[in-house]
Amino acid sequence: MFSLTDYDYKLPEELIAQKPADQRDGSRLLHVDRKNGKLTHYKFHELSDLLLPADVLVVNNTEVIPGRLLGNKDTGGKAEVLILDYAGGRIKRNENRGFVCKCLVKSSKHPKIGTSIFFDKELKAEILNIEDGIYDLKFLCRDNFEKHIYRIGRVPLPPYIKRGDDPDTFTGDRTSYQTVYASQKGAIAAPTAGLHFSKKILDKIKESGIKVVEITLHVGYGTFLPVREPDIRGHKMHSERYSISKEAAQVINCSKLKGNRVVAVGTTCVRALEYAAKRSGNVENGNGSCDLFIYPGYGFKVVDAMITNFHLPKSTLLMLVSAFGGRKKMLDAYRGAIDKKYRFYSYGDAMFIA
Repeated sequence: MFSLTDYDYKLPEELIAQKPADQRDGSRLLHVDRKNGKLTHYKFHELSDLLLPADVLVVNNTEVIPGRLLGNKDTGGKAEVLILDYAGGRIKRNENRGFVCKCLVKSSKHPKIGTSIFFDKELKAEILNIEDGIYDLKFLCRDNFEKHIYRIGRVPLPPYIKRGDDPDTFTGDRTSYQTVYASQKGAIAAPTAGLHFSKKILDKIKESGIKVVEITLHVGYGTFLPVREPDIRGHKMHSERYSISKEAAQVINCSKLKGNRVVAVGTTCVRALEYAAKRSGNVENGNGSCDLFIYPGYGFKVVDAMITNFHLPKSTLLMLVSAFGGRKKMLDAYRGAIDKKYRFYSYGDAMFIA
């Protein structure tokens, strides 16, 4: 279960979702019983039928920023910038010296320290440092930096969603690739399990007595880095910034004390909760950086049930759900979903594992 090839499967390309469901909560939902592996098929708007009144539903309120910026180097060549640590840049912001944060830079020739990148007449950046392929960029503009990235930036969609270079190819991505409860700016990708929730279904869940708790984990570049180690235990996760309020921690810990379920929406919530409970077993409030890699053999302390999308072969996310539901059961569920023509990946359908 530690071999990278243990987490491979074949997916027909036509099952990779290129756009969201017509209605957020209209996607399909595969219920996987992790005790016996039984599969049951639902629509996502029927989720409340699978939840219990005493459950606590934990969601990730991170907000995807339009952090893909297209520009030109001072030498004239094209350059594409992807902002990686927007939240860190906000923490360290100093208006007198610009907005500094870590980025990826893609160009025909690797730019050097001191290179300037011009995005338009009002926004440019200067390369301050380069380490392990990650660039420290200082963004310079006359006024609010955030205003400019929302003016010219593009949503950094995963590469398997094909949009091309035309920003008008699918103008709805800024809305559809964002949860309805997103409020904390900083992610480079959406916590995709949350994309299925509409305000209507959230209201229905709350009306049934279920507590909905928000935490934050800013989805970062490391989540999507391929695992290259033949033995997955050699893989190292990049850290991602998280925040859990005192109130959220109290609700979750009280629920656990009473023997009630904590239902995590997405792998990001699972990782943040488990990381925050790694010392005492209780979820500790606070801010920090999470680099927890969950794979089979991990003992879960907090999460009792999980809502998640279908993940890429050989990915850390597939390893996480395999740790939670069992590797064989998860791969069997994936095969069952493929047979039933479920839609996969970010804009695809969902699973409820309990």
